Order: sequence, then C-alpha cells, then structure tokens
Amino acid sequence: MKVAQNKFVSVDYKLTVDGQIADQSSEGHPLEFIFGTGMLLPKFEAAILGKEVGDKVSFTLEPKDGYGELIEEIVDLPKNIFMIDGKLAEEMLFVGNQIPMSDNQGNRMLGTVREVGDEHVKMDFNHPMAGKTLNFDVTIVGVRDVTPEALAAKGGCSCH
Repeated sequence: MKVAQNKFVSVDYKLTVDGQIADQSSEGHPLEFIFGTGMLLPKFEAAILGKEVGDKVSFTLEPKDGYGELIEEIVDLPKNIFMIDGKLAEEMLFVGNQIPMSDNQGNRMLGTVREVGDEHVKMDFNHPMAGKTLNFDVTIVGVRDVTPEALAAKGGCSCH
C-alpha cells in the first residue's frame, strides 16, 4: 500500500538543523498521522507521497517551506494583558518562556518572552524553527487504511 490521502502513515524520521539533530522518532515509536489532514508540513507530505513501507527518502525544506522566514520584529505588549483573575501572572513573565496566546482574530500562536520591563513585555512570535533549513531522513514503516472513527477524530468527515 502506498502513502496517499487519508491513509494512516507511520514514519521513522530524523530532523537535522545546522548540522545537529533537532528532533527524531525514538526506536519503536514512529511518528503516526493521517496523510493529507494538515498535521504535517505540506512539503513533508509531498516528499513521501506514493512511497511504500520500507522506502527511505531524504529531503531538505527551505525556511519558506518549513516554518517560515525569521521575522525580526519584536512586539511590545502591555503588561496588563498578562493578568489572570485580576493579578499579574509574574511566574510566566521571564526571558525565554514560551506563552500560548491568540491575536484579535482568535489565531493561536506561541510567543517567546524576550524582555520584561516595568510596563511592557517584549515578545517574539517566530516559530523556534523559523528561518531554519530543515533536513529530513524518513523511513516509511507503516501505511494502512483509516477507520471512519479515526478519520472523524482527526477532523475528517463524521457523516454516516
């Protein structure tokens, strides 16, 4: 069976960034996902489309095809937006901490604290891998049909 839309796929992978291993699957614990449901980067999926169990593929994703180019803009946010129940959540306001946030349109994003001032907090909203070239070594370890229940759980059609 080949990797295709709505197939349950298992892969072993190694991600190398700047000559260092940035992430990898562990022995006996492959990355598992339903192909074509937006769980992985589109170019990652394109690189394994049509592959079969046992196939190995190596590919490189430039920043634009990975997590985007590095945006140098640091955002100054008023400290009062970090209030919880009327009290400043100081335990989360330290340099390097990543805080889940959302913008005015409800888009979720992860911000990294770069500086904490008296009135403002400087936040960086780049993905940690933004601006990085991603080098993948992938082995297909499983491809099977997806049950309707599994597809519904992943946001697919739940009609019966």
